[in-house]
Amino acid sequence: MTHLESSQRALLVRVAREAMLAHGLEPDFPPQAISESERLAPPAPPFPADFQDRRELLWCSIDNDDSRDLDQLTVAAPLEGAKTRVLVAVADVSADVGAGSALDRHAAENTTSVYTPGQNFPMLPERLSTDLTSLNQNQDRLAIVIEWVTDPAGLVSEPRVYRAIVRNRAKLAYPSVGAWLEQRGGAPPVMQAVPGLPENLQLQDAVAQRLATHREEEGALELDTLEVHARFEDDSVVGLAKDERNRAKEIIENFMIGANGVIARFLQVQGFPVLRRVVRTPERWPRIVEIAEHYGASLPAEPDPKALQEFLVRRRAADPLRFPDLSLMVIKLLGRGEYVASFPGQEPVGHFGLAVTDYTHSTAPNRRYPDLITQRLVKAALASQAVPYPQADLEGLAAHCTQREDDVHKIERLMRKAAAACLLSKRIGDEFDGIVTGASEKGTWARIFDPPAEGRIEQGQQGLDVGDRVRVKLVHTDPEKGFIDFARVGYSPIGGGRR
Repeated sequence: MTHLESSQRALLVRVAREAMLAHGLEPDFPPQAISESERLAPPAPPFPADFQDRRELLWCSIDNDDSRDLDQLTVAAPLEGAKTRVLVAVADVSADVGAGSALDRHAAENTTSVYTPGQNFPMLPERLSTDLTSLNQNQDRLAIVIEWVTDPAGLVSEPRVYRAIVRNRAKLAYPSVGAWLEQRGGAPPVMQAVPGLPENLQLQDAVAQRLATHREEEGALELDTLEVHARFEDDSVVGLAKDERNRAKEIIENFMIGANGVIARFLQVQGFPVLRRVVRTPERWPRIVEIAEHYGASLPAEPDPKALQEFLVRRRAADPLRFPDLSLMVIKLLGRGEYVASFPGQEPVGHFGLAVTDYTHSTAPNRRYPDLITQRLVKAALASQAVPYPQADLEGLAAHCTQREDDVHKIERLMRKAAAACLLSKRIGDEFDGIVTGASEKGTWARIFDPPAEGRIEQGQQGLDVGDRVRVKLVHTDPEKGFIDFARVGYSPIGGGRR
């Protein structure tokens, strides 16, 4: 171990870089890409004539406390008949990242930003992602604006997509805005400093709840995933903090789902291909049925998202503390999401978890390459230009982005386990309660509840399946390899007593 690696943070950064290289990702930007980014200038008047000026609106961003790559802004406007106009502005990243440029080639290789405990690896250089193409507070920026009207029932109408100049009035964060909306804290000062913004956020919150209710009625699955990040003190991991769900996150989640649906339908109407985000009908539905039976519920023999959602709603109300555990089981059994290029005349594949057919990724072009591809398609359609991607290229990009997403999930999962291994390295021999999160010929994995960490159960622990409760003993950790090894002490299978 070098002097630099005497800290756990330095070790985690090194492990992350090695993992990225092992999966074919580039942790560093090539010199040509850096050079391109340094030659770019921020947008300045006179702005193009085909851009609408929407700087007068009460735009704001809501993201994590430490986020600097701001991809979207939101605002709402009341209309007659209890209707509301929702507007989402998405950073015009493609204005500075030309197809085939060095910046584009690097982004196309990695396809996404990679978030690890010791260091984040952005898809685009910070000169762009946190400055020129970030919708920073009090800066004029180019954007794609997506708007629609929502009625009291959460139905969407009057969609519009256009290019605009926007200005972020307030950079806000999920924890403080969420606490204020839920009456657990005061309004953030940056919000109070903008006249009318608190009232606008309350309107956004009300609309988001109506959109969520409508999606749930259609069968969209409302799942509570357990997001965890490492806490550092003096470059040592001292805890694993849970990212709590709140109403501020639900504003962004519901508005982004709405915006992505509008974009997918816009491209379809224009006769353009759509790079869809899909989750196919789950192959392990029988196991989901079995888990529901354990809770005294009955699901249809054939996959039915609406029936599953109704079961999840009941379970959330009955046991909110353990609902994230049930969510984790369902997520594991639903299977992965993927990107699929669809073309005019083809029957599109839907998104089982969202209970929608028309869905794409378009609202995070600083962080995800599929969103940048979609942005180029949208801008070509708005300008009445030809489709910028041949069919074979778009199909290849869809497959590559799906594979890269799988690679990055493995890297980020490894790094979560590496951080947890650092934290647990002094607790060998301790016992923990947990839940089985994976079971296959390759091995069996469990997530312990406190601290929320995932590890492998030693070989020879047959008979376990996703959703089973386990009591395990920690037998080994290896932060360098992200290994956390447990021995099973006892377990309680779905539908049975403790053994």
